[in-house]
Amino acid sequence: MGQYLPVVALMILAIIFGGLSFTASRLLAPHRPSTAKEAPYECGIVPTREPPERFPVSFYIVAMLFIMFDIEIIFVYPYAVNRDGLGFYGFWAILAFSVIFFLTFVYEVARGGLDWGPIQKYRSLEADAAMVSPERTVTSTIRRVGAEGRLPDDDGSGVEAA
Repeated sequence: MGQYLPVVALMILAIIFGGLSFTASRLLAPHRPSTAKEAPYECGIVPTREPPERFPVSFYIVAMLFIMFDIEIIFVYPYAVNRDGLGFYGFWAILAFSVIFFLTFVYEVARGGLDWGPIQKYRSLEADAAMVSPERTVTSTIRRVGAEGRLPDDDGSGVEAA
């Protein structure tokens, strides 16, 4: 027990020093709050606008999925190396963990947690076909650059065939 006496003494001295420093700074330091002092400080950049109300939780969900993938690999690797030693208990443990992990992954995908872009609206082909008028042709919708002043060719485009 005597070999731990220097470690215990150093720990007690560290706690006493920390407590005295904290108390002295509270008692002796001037306390004059202002809006500049209470504003959030980020690398010297003055905030120009208020922070957004909520931060999307999807970022954290994806991070948790990444961590779960890592944990699954950590669990599966020893089982793959020592499958015979772990036996059926190891098999059922890995299977149960994989099923739970797979269900949480399917839930997250179904929730749309991995859809990062803007919401895509699917258009029907019938609506696209109704927007195209039969009067539109290649010659009426495409402007040929450099075709001004040329005589119209056989197809009426004003560009001679090569």
